[in-house]
Amino acid sequence: MDMRKLVGKNFGRLRREKGLTQEQIEERSGFSQQYLSGLEQGRRNPTVITLYELSQALGVSHVELVTPEAEH
Repeated sequence: MDMRKLVGKNFGRLRREKGLTQEQIEERSGFSQQYLSGLEQGRRNPTVITLYELSQALGVSHVELVTPEAEH
């Protein structure tokens, strides 16, 4: 499995479940909307620190960003 695509898919799903826009995550995390868009599209390779910071902005565990959907 391509981890970039997995993280992007999970990030987008969790963001939508929380009713948040990319712009709202940008305000909470400091990552640009362009970066977040690329992340959701599986074009970014986030660091462990980035995953942690994004999970904090979403209010979820960082593990949720890297767990395949069937295991949620």
